[in-house]
Amino acid sequence: MQRYFVNEQFDEQGQLEIVGENAKHISKVMRMQSGDEIVVVTNGQAYISEIIDIDVAVIVHNTGRTVPSPEMPILVDIACGLPKGDKLELIAQKATELGMHALIPFAAERSIVKWDDKKGEKKTERLQKITQEAAEQSHRTYVPQIQQPISFKELLALIPQYDAVFIADEEDAKQLERTKFADKLKKVYDSKLESILCIFGPEGGISRQESASLLQAGAETMSLGPRILRAETAPLYALSAISYEFE
Repeated sequence: MQRYFVNEQFDEQGQLEIVGENAKHISKVMRMQSGDEIVVVTNGQAYISEIIDIDVAVIVHNTGRTVPSPEMPILVDIACGLPKGDKLELIAQKATELGMHALIPFAAERSIVKWDDKKGEKKTERLQKITQEAAEQSHRTYVPQIQQPISFKELLALIPQYDAVFIADEEDAKQLERTKFADKLKKVYDSKLESILCIFGPEGGISRQESASLLQAGAETMSLGPRILRAETAPLYALSAISYEFE
């Protein structure tokens, strides 16, 4: 059943008006008609709704039936050092499918890409659109938020907001003895913590100075195995591991 995220709420009669791109998609792309049912997601809840009128706007009625939430039982934010090319788009899309709560790009010491503030708003809008489409496709009830890129100093200031903070450090993969990420996640699970921040570097990884600053601020390393992963692969690996532990 087709799923649409809306900002509006159902009125007292259980009706809701869908406009804009969603209305166009329902009427022109999907060619739906009155009597067809769709899933309307509003305020974190998915409602099975019946179309009662299609014109410039689409009017739907709440049937009273809901769809169970597939959201992770723990909030997982992903902080990525700005990578090259369209890697951030890939991370945004796939991480949304895997349950990410928010994406926080940051300017890392080894980031080759420099964020263009003039074009930044459009880039963020595009990333947000990608996450919404991915959230619809994966039947989520929440669209991950894409934040404007921040500095490394601002990233450090965010750490106290989370119950657990992990950094992916490729130097850890080179060690003969590594603390398994699964063991650390089990401690998080057993402690019933509510939020995790996972930090990943750009191509070339996190610098030694950045790693030291993060550890001093309260973060700890996570071992993603003995192989060195690409900047766009590591976040997906970590999310998969978290999903396995918690779901």
